[in-house]
Amino acid sequence: MSTDNGYKSGSNLEKVLKAGHFAFTGELGPPRGTGAEEVLEKAQHLKGVVDAVNITDNQTAVVRMSSWAASLLLVQEGLEPNFQMVCRDRNRLAMQGDILGVYTHGVRNMLCLSGDHAKFGDHPDAKGVFDIDSMQLIAMVKQMRDEGKFLGGADIEHPPKIFIGAAANPFAEPYDWRPHRLSKKIDAGVDFIQTQCIYNMDRFREFIKVANDMGLTEKCYILAGVTPMKSVGMAKYMKNKVPGMDVPDDTIKRLQGAEKGKVAAEGIKMACEQIEEFKEMDGVHGVHLMAIEWEHKVPEIAEQAKVLPRPQVD
Repeated sequence: MSTDNGYKSGSNLEKVLKAGHFAFTGELGPPRGTGAEEVLEKAQHLKGVVDAVNITDNQTAVVRMSSWAASLLLVQEGLEPNFQMVCRDRNRLAMQGDILGVYTHGVRNMLCLSGDHAKFGDHPDAKGVFDIDSMQLIAMVKQMRDEGKFLGGADIEHPPKIFIGAAANPFAEPYDWRPHRLSKKIDAGVDFIQTQCIYNMDRFREFIKVANDMGLTEKCYILAGVTPMKSVGMAKYMKNKVPGMDVPDDTIKRLQGAEKGKVAAEGIKMACEQIEEFKEMDGVHGVHLMAIEWEHKVPEIAEQAKVLPRPQVD
């Protein structure tokens, strides 16, 4: 894995991956209000269970506590946040200012995203900024980190040594283009990738095979996205209503075939089976578990998937 850029970020996630361990990250959605206690309560379920925690940024274009604010709460709790930033809501000035700010407060990982269009959220008339796109955001963070320069060319005093992440969706058409888009993100400077929730394992196997054949998995770390199904209704909603999601009919049928009252347990079992396969899959370096509003189930899933204890790295 040729990802040593000669800098030290202090990121635990980066250390885990560089040491060759199978990474296990979680996710936490900030509240729709000022309740820090909600963030802290969710965080307690993730302590000692995951290597880092994604903090979403106005996910699905719905207003929530800012990613940077929730990230700082996690730092104070001794958890490592993966700060998310979408291009929808800020121009390059605000982006660079926020990156400097979160780094100053101990944030060492960042996920660069385009962001869902405002029309899908609770302010459909909001003006999308999209001053730069996710590819340019990756390149900007890399320039700030490795060259110590702002996008405008001025020098940065004490550059932010951030471990740079981005997302990939193997299930968006055209499928053949997905590995090439990943390649462009790697060229822009990404260090690690977290994928969309994976249900269609056949298509993901094809995606990772092509990524391996292109040498992409030797240039960045790939974390496979896993979201356990809570119900048949959730599976149908994700299949029919969520753009870019690929939920095979077999997944729904298996949930429908579960005993009464045990559908959620079957969903967890399916997720753990995926994680076991990912642990053996060439080119997959870890799993990103998105247990949407189900943080209290993460320890159980981690135990069942045999990813505990988490490695301690220096």
